[in-house]
Amino acid sequence: MSAIPSVSKTSVYEAVTAKIIAMIEAGAGNFRMPWAGASALPANASTHAEYRGVNILSLWIDAQLRGYASPFWASYRQWQALGAQVRKSEKGTMVVFYKRIETEAFDPEDHDKASKLRFVARASYVFNEAQVDGYKSESTPAESQFQRIGEVEAFVQAVRATVHHGYSMARYRHDTDAIEMPDRERFVGSEKSSAEENYYAVLLHELTHWTGAPHRLNRQFGKRFGDTAYAVEELVAELGAAFMCAAFGISAEPRTDHAAYVSSWLNVLNRDPKAIFSAASKAQEAFEHLAYLATRNEPHS
Repeated sequence: MSAIPSVSKTSVYEAVTAKIIAMIEAGAGNFRMPWAGASALPANASTHAEYRGVNILSLWIDAQLRGYASPFWASYRQWQALGAQVRKSEKGTMVVFYKRIETEAFDPEDHDKASKLRFVARASYVFNEAQVDGYKSESTPAESQFQRIGEVEAFVQAVRATVHHGYSMARYRHDTDAIEMPDRERFVGSEKSSAEENYYAVLLHELTHWTGAPHRLNRQFGKRFGDTAYAVEELVAELGAAFMCAAFGISAEPRTDHAAYVSSWLNVLNRDPKAIFSAASKAQEAFEHLAYLATRNEPHS
């Protein structure tokens, strides 16, 4: 296995963003976004920790392009430690981690140098279970759709957001701090997802918006995104819903009503290589906030 060249901070952002842009452009015609159709969150085969933020997107994209069914990934050395071997000529997928670096900064008041911590993006490479020999993940019985939907309903109830039904469209209203949804009966199924799955995918999207209220996560994008700030918020909600759908093992149809945002997303990502990192980080934060609320509010026996 040849040594992997180092990647600068700038090229880390640009490399991941370029891959995501290419997938968005490829799926724009039928609104098949890079985060559509994933049935599980990618996890590390060695530590069993789930990947987070933009790394989820990076791994999902390569899994789609290469036809990997397994959600398990690990570095070359981690696979070796597990008794497996990455096959020759296999190409790794980039994931990003942040390294804490202590630098010296001059303090004008103390007339001395003071230490300062900063985080620098670094690239690492992982391989899917399908790329190695000598390893087989433990198989677990797949949950029925009824079980999965039951889990989602319990999650939504435990969050305790105000949700009203009977509306013509789904939206989160800041003025009432409530989510408005069409009746469940108005949602239809498809070859890849049931009507219930599509209903919950939309509700999870609106719940992600709900987390951005000032008295919750106070999600604001400021001057950096200017007129495209609303489109970026929609991207956060798209990613948040995708992360949660994958966590619950449900799939959903692409939101064709959000096709109008695609060009804005592409403009933002082309202009700012760090934008997708910011959006994915905010989506991860929203997911974890909802999980915290659901855990805190669920009844104890």
